[in-house]
Amino acid sequence: MTLIGNTGGWSLIFLAAVIPGVHLQKGDSSIQPASDSGLPSEAHIYQPVFQPSEAFPPKGTYMLKNHDGKTCIKATMGAEYIVIEKKKTWYFNLDPSRVRISGNCGKEAVDLSLTLPDHAASLQFTFTKENNFSYVSKLTAQVSPLPVCPGCANKTYSGSSAHDKLFTAAIGQSFKCKSENLILMSSELKIKLVPLQIQAFTLPEGQYGEEMECWADFNKRVIPIIVGAIVAGFLLTPVLIFLFIKDRRREGYDRL
Repeated sequence: MTLIGNTGGWSLIFLAAVIPGVHLQKGDSSIQPASDSGLPSEAHIYQPVFQPSEAFPPKGTYMLKNHDGKTCIKATMGAEYIVIEKKKTWYFNLDPSRVRISGNCGKEAVDLSLTLPDHAASLQFTFTKENNFSYVSKLTAQVSPLPVCPGCANKTYSGSSAHDKLFTAAIGQSFKCKSENLILMSSELKIKLVPLQIQAFTLPEGQYGEEMECWADFNKRVIPIIVGAIVAGFLLTPVLIFLFIKDRRREGYDRL
């Protein structure tokens, strides 16, 4: 039986060599005809699939090192693309396991690019150093999904945000935010980052520095305390007034 199998294998190789348009597929005994261009008849291109309902995005950690092997930027986050098409909202979460990391480490600027296969989607952060602080001076995003809805066109959604100083922190510190950061990229595209921790330029041993809390987290933590104190004050005020009046009446009776 071994001899017969080997003879069949040599026959296939002979056929592939003498008959144009016949290719052998590695790891498979099937024979597939090639197209006239010499390429497979169907090219499998990765395209994101948007969903009509929202799900919490998976968290990934992305690091970029300079030529000396030192980390110049580190980001831990979940990222969600939000597309508005025909007055409806559609969602797609960035899959950390599919992301390719690239960028550039400079003294005054750092770029971090996160790209999906076939450039189906990308997210690029540009960090700028100013005095003793760093911030994202530009955020760019694009996504080329399958049509998000029946009858929708096959199109690319893209945009950028370069008007605000995003995620500002002192050099050596990390910006951290558990609350969602919703960023408008264009009239059709938004990016949501949640949770987020990010730091650029200086990261000793690739570790985050002291955390700088975002305003949204600060408000969520402090406002309930303030409201609780105010409510407690309102509740205690009548009691204190009652005790004060009662004590004054007792003093009046003692004088008589």
